[in-house]
Amino acid sequence: MPWVYLGLAGILEIAFAVSLKNSEGFTRPIWVVAFMLSAAASLFLLSQALKFLPIGIAYAVWTGIGASGTAIVGMWFFGESRDVLKLVSLATVLIGLAGLQLSSASQQ
Repeated sequence: MPWVYLGLAGILEIAFAVSLKNSEGFTRPIWVVAFMLSAAASLFLLSQALKFLPIGIAYAVWTGIGASGTAIVGMWFFGESRDVLKLVSLATVLIGLAGLQLSSASQQ
């Protein structure tokens, strides 16, 4: 269950990053509310995952999901570049996240 919490927390981190962008400097109230709710929910779920997972692994996975997911959303919906180095780097992050999860599972 902690990995489910962590995965959902990472997805909500993507949501709060996108909401922050769409808030246009906190000038669009609906997006500000979406940012606050998704950020609070993400941090709550991260705190629940931290009851069971080592902080180093959990935080790295949480930020990795958020960073890579936000980059993918940026490419998909905001027209950001999709150059080869960026895609290879994202793949490397995702492989690293899988490795962290596997290393954590072998320690339990």
